Amino acid sequence: MLSNIGPFQLLIVLAIVLAIFGTKRLRTLGSDLGSAVKGFRSAVNEADKEPTEEANHSQEADFSETQSAEKEEDNNLS
Repeated sequence: MLSNIGPFQLLIVLAIVLAIFGTKRLRTLGSDLGSAVKGFRSAVNEADKEPTEEANHSQEADFSETQSAEKEEDNNLS
């Protein structure tokens, strides 16, 4: 289906997009998209580098204080 699209058809689509959005809006859209992709990549790289530290923190978690706080809230509401 997409193999039938040639360079002439792509130029027509580009001309229509430019006519609808304009060059200024497309430029800002491109820069916003680029910064979003860059931020996503850096977040993925950070997550890949530090999975063991997060696993250690989750094993050391103590939820006893959270349960007592919930009981106090329930008593205050009653």
